[in-house]
Amino acid sequence: MWVDLAKAFCLMLVLEGIMPFLAPGRWRNMASLLAQVDDRSMRIMGLCSMLLGAGALFLING
Repeated sequence: MWVDLAKAFCLMLVLEGIMPFLAPGRWRNMASLLAQVDDRSMRIMGLCSMLLGAGALFLING
C-alpha cells in the first residue's frame, strides 16, 4: 500500500509541474487570481475536487 501511495504522490508532482513548465506566465496569473478567492469558495472547490477524485478512483477500481 505504501508503494502505491508513493507512486500516486509522484504522479501528482508530475501533473502539478506541467503548467509551470509549459506556461509559467499563465500559471503565475492563475496563482494570483486564486489568491483573491475567498475562503468559502476555495473550500467548495477543494471539496468538489476531492469528491471528483474519489469518485474517479471508485469507478476505475470498480
